[in-house]
Amino acid sequence: MLMKKINSMIYFPTPSNISYWWNFGSLLGICLLSQIISGLFLVMYYSPNIYQAFNSIIYMIRETNNGWMIRTFHSNMASLFFLFLYLHISRNLFFNSFYLKNTWFSGITIFLISMMIAFLGYVLPWGQMSFWGAMVITNLLSAIPYIGIMLTEWIWGNFSINNATLTRFFCFHFILPLILTLFIMIHLFFLHNTGSNNPLGINSNQDKIIFHPFFTWKDFIGFIMLFLFISITMFKWPYMLSDPENFSQANPLITPIHIQPEWYFLFAYTILRSIPNKLSGVIALFMSILILYFIPFINNSNFKSNKFSPFNFILLWLFFLNFIILTWLGSKPIEYPYLNISQLSATFYFLFFFINPLLKNLFYKIL
Repeated sequence: MLMKKINSMIYFPTPSNISYWWNFGSLLGICLLSQIISGLFLVMYYSPNIYQAFNSIIYMIRETNNGWMIRTFHSNMASLFFLFLYLHISRNLFFNSFYLKNTWFSGITIFLISMMIAFLGYVLPWGQMSFWGAMVITNLLSAIPYIGIMLTEWIWGNFSINNATLTRFFCFHFILPLILTLFIMIHLFFLHNTGSNNPLGINSNQDKIIFHPFFTWKDFIGFIMLFLFISITMFKWPYMLSDPENFSQANPLITPIHIQPEWYFLFAYTILRSIPNKLSGVIALFMSILILYFIPFINNSNFKSNKFSPFNFILLWLFFLNFIILTWLGSKPIEYPYLNISQLSATFYFLFFFINPLLKNLFYKIL
């Protein structure tokens, strides 16, 4: 059975014209495997207790052999994982891979679970930003009518964030990667059933080659570049993406001047802050992710790739630029002019998903 699966990977028919943009799927697999292995080493020394969690991280970094390396590897690889995840989703948007619906839906579910895992992991060090980030995000649920406060207190395990909260977050941070692995297997199953998309968006059944050795070597080059980059980051700038506030132990009595999550959540955080009404902001926050599920139904064009539609080509690049702007704005205070720019960027973020198919259909009619 195992040999049959290996053979199916080696002889898997693959479009001959796929580029390095298709490397990010395999890179994400390596990142996830690295995260699981490094996480298993970290959990040997971590103590899920509000009085010991921060000190256990310090002990792990300073006292254990190569503990600092495993810790920085785990945190920086999380950032790389989300960078590759965003690039992977961007490639699918650009080349309209969402028409493979089962593969697309399972992929977006993987994205959602990954965000949950990352949020739970960010709370575990129990630094200042960890504590207050958890306070802000979990409090969002209180905006839900009727059940919001009850749901928030259920997640906390009490009437405020305390030891029960940290214990629950630690358990789910440990369990959810196993569920994520299951969805990845489902994702690969659908991908093997339908085959992969290609840059031209056309039927490639007449021009396919076996996966090995043509694409295994291409993936291998990607793996080398990945570990070269993570090594340079670990040894040269290990805490480049870390918030200075998180190097202080959590203190419920001192609120940081500017509370913000990790960089890969900032785009959604900007959308949340750009809406004055709390409930509307929470809805917009969730819809910024959930709207990805509706893309295959919104797009009904005969064009299967944006290479043949110059208007959509430009619009997609504007969307990617807007995503970067939203990420940058999430690290800025809520004041003029950042608030005004945030509202404009958030509006364009949602409008893109409706303008894109309209432009595509318009261009098709012109032709």
